[in-house]
Amino acid sequence: MHHRKISTTPVALTELGFGASVIGNLYRVTPAQDASAAIDAAWDAGVRYFDTAPHYGLGLSERRLGAALRDRPRDGYVVSSKVGRLLVPNERSRGFDSEGFVVRDDLRRKWDFSRDGVLRSIEDTLERTGLDRLDLVYLHDPDDHWRQAAEEAMPTLADLRDQGVVGAIGAGMNQSAMLARFLRETAADVVMLAGRYTLLDQSALDDVLPAALELDKSVVAVGVFNSGLLSRDRPAQGMKYDYQDAPPHLVARARAMAEVCERHGTTLPAAAIAFPFSHPSTINVTLGMRNPEQVRRNVELHRQQVPEGLWDDLRAQGLIRSDVPGGHTDGRGSRCL
Repeated sequence: MHHRKISTTPVALTELGFGASVIGNLYRVTPAQDASAAIDAAWDAGVRYFDTAPHYGLGLSERRLGAALRDRPRDGYVVSSKVGRLLVPNERSRGFDSEGFVVRDDLRRKWDFSRDGVLRSIEDTLERTGLDRLDLVYLHDPDDHWRQAAEEAMPTLADLRDQGVVGAIGAGMNQSAMLARFLRETAADVVMLAGRYTLLDQSALDDVLPAALELDKSVVAVGVFNSGLLSRDRPAQGMKYDYQDAPPHLVARARAMAEVCERHGTTLPAAAIAFPFSHPSTINVTLGMRNPEQVRRNVELHRQQVPEGLWDDLRAQGLIRSDVPGGHTDGRGSRCL
């Protein structure tokens, strides 16, 4: 699998990344053997970028990922985690987590983008994973914490990067406007953009993508299926869009896209994975993968050749914005290593 470099840093990511939120029991239990087998399958397929966070399963994702990678050559893969939510004892445990993960709530999340909070969070992550270092660290969902995140957390990460403790730094969010600010106003090298540059939402073209291109910084795309609506060949009512039931007009639009994809000899989910690479600043698409079957399917979708003419057709029919660039539909851009 090809690698692409985070601009101005030594860190290179495989074009497809393993998103470890689901092995933290997101929405439902993922058996430990499935989580381990999924990471094994990703490794066998050539995936060498793995993303996790303390938030995912109150540390369960980090523990499982670290255990699965521990005996593999450390220079052979890249791991990212996130800061901003410390895990602290929960004095008011009710039995199970209330933020989407099927785990006990013996711990709770505490927002903290201070220097001490960042350093403690990284130390805790290293302890949970058993790893000797993190290659990439993101600020996690700092939407309501801009000042502390920009003035304390990011400078702390920049110090760690400059000391060689971490290789690259950035921020990850579900919105694009503040990510553009992080690229323009802070030392961030890369942003993790969730759901805002997809076949159904190209709003990132208004802010963060132009900023990345102008400043020669990088974008990791996640949420490319928009919570599920783009994940099947034939979208149906009842599927999710941005964590909620998809409205009928978006289901109809996704179905129209699926028909265009079929005419071009490809599928909607293959196009959804390829689409973020239409912008030259995108270096990676990371997908949540719960078991080996999901890994193998996503790897196969990523490897499919999506015809360049598909984007032209979607633009012509008004199904994607007219200013979507042409790009590299096979994910092999100028930064490919």
